[in-house]
Amino acid sequence: MARPRARHAAVGAALGLFFTAASVQASPTQGNRLERLASSIRAQAPNISIKAISTAIIAYLHAKRQHLTDKPLVTIVDYSLPSTQKRLAVADVQTGKVLFYTYVAHGKGSGLDYATHFSNQPGTDASSLGVYLTGSTYFGKHGYSLRLHGLDPQFNGAAYRRDIVMHSAWYVSKTFAQDHGRMGRSWGCFALSRKVEGAVVNLIQGGTVLVGYYPDPRWLHSSAFLGAQPNT
Repeated sequence: MARPRARHAAVGAALGLFFTAASVQASPTQGNRLERLASSIRAQAPNISIKAISTAIIAYLHAKRQHLTDKPLVTIVDYSLPSTQKRLAVADVQTGKVLFYTYVAHGKGSGLDYATHFSNQPGTDASSLGVYLTGSTYFGKHGYSLRLHGLDPQFNGAAYRRDIVMHSAWYVSKTFAQDHGRMGRSWGCFALSRKVEGAVVNLIQGGTVLVGYYPDPRWLHSSAFLGAQPNT
């Protein structure tokens, strides 16, 4: 295991490279602020990669610039992690505080412990990558749930029609993971533990940004929300 100082330096270097590449329109002061924000979130949600956090921040800023959101929250789901690790974080982008850090299941069509396949097609039971905007809440077959609107047409544009939502599930818990070696799987939805789902939904409902991240080159290079860092 790397020493704390060495690890901190490596994280800082990764952040610097990312924001240098993705923030060509940002001022040095703004770039430094974004690096500090990403580093703060990573310190509180250490499983989630710097690239996932940085990508989510960039997506949030694009959505804000387009007046799609006026709420300072971003939900980050890092699908490059196994389901047995905490891979969802809700962060306040003004303060850098992580408000929730928890487990989330992926779709049956995406893989077992790791999600390796993603789809925007109905009937695949797969999770979808991309940038989402949270919608309204409702009570359905999984109880209290949150509708999601996909903002990346090629990757998650069918999410609303596919009923890709956030809901609770009995198969998302540390105990289930220990017993089965993985979490249970949804039909493509973001399924959370019954213990936290209601509180998470109450916080992020009604027009906040959610990013389902995976290092997929096609999505990273084509999403309208992941271009050069907008000035804010």
